[in-house]
Amino acid sequence: MGMVIAAAHTATHHGTGPASAVELASRAARACLSQAQVSPSSVGVLINVGVYRESNTFEPALAALVQKEVGINLDYIADPAPAAGFSFDLMNGACGVLNAVQLAQSLLGTGSAERVLITAADVHPGGDARRDPDYPYADLAGAFLLQRSADPDAGFGPVSVYSGDGPSDTEGYLDTAAMGSDGRSRITVRRTEGHGERRSALAAACAVGYAREHGIDLDRTLVVGPHAGEDPRPGEDPSAGQDTGAGEPHTAAPILGYLQALAAPRPKDCDRLLMVAAGAGPSAACVAYRPEGW
Repeated sequence: MGMVIAAAHTATHHGTGPASAVELASRAARACLSQAQVSPSSVGVLINVGVYRESNTFEPALAALVQKEVGINLDYIADPAPAAGFSFDLMNGACGVLNAVQLAQSLLGTGSAERVLITAADVHPGGDARRDPDYPYADLAGAFLLQRSADPDAGFGPVSVYSGDGPSDTEGYLDTAAMGSDGRSRITVRRTEGHGERRSALAAACAVGYAREHGIDLDRTLVVGPHAGEDPRPGEDPSAGQDTGAGEPHTAAPILGYLQALAAPRPKDCDRLLMVAAGAGPSAACVAYRPEGW
């Protein structure tokens, strides 16, 4: 019995007020529940993997705040469908969503939960990435609702994690010496020259290694890579991407890529997806996925 994506959604910030990671993640999560036509109380575990937050908030865990906003088992005695809910943050940058998928496989496989909700949201600490041309990431959230499937051919394969060579070429941190009185609204992100090419090379190497290890025919596989939602490359249709505002997707990129893959015409003979994430570390993660009905 495999684990499948029951629903997936993204949420972007295009308003006049400041962006909130909790609000965006909650909006994407509620859209998932609405699409799947299930109540918040049916979610046993919520895993939040976002990194950048408004006002550089790190306590309490944002997962608990998202759980409250979505209304997931706030009172496991008084709830119309009594159940205990558990939520926690898992922070591993661009690979966070696939790390959460791996955890969800264990939780669903052992019967510890009936459904697992994964949320990923990043926003500029100052509340609007569009006002900071040096900040690379979009104010963007995504959510996966995962559950077991009776279809033996559908679902996720094993998640594999890889480490690249050399030091990390991306750093995000608070510069305490320069933050001054408005440090809550600042963040420093440093990326070395050529980091994008190195990230792509690591992702490609991991995809080939994963396919070899698990006997996957890449000619019949649609690869969902780390560049989902970014500016289209020469020759690509600009309408194929989703407008994420200023910047590139970060932790929500696998969710955005999955939605784009489903929305695009399915290549002939393609029978599965291969989700690949790569980021700081350098590190990467891969997992094969076959949607129900493919």
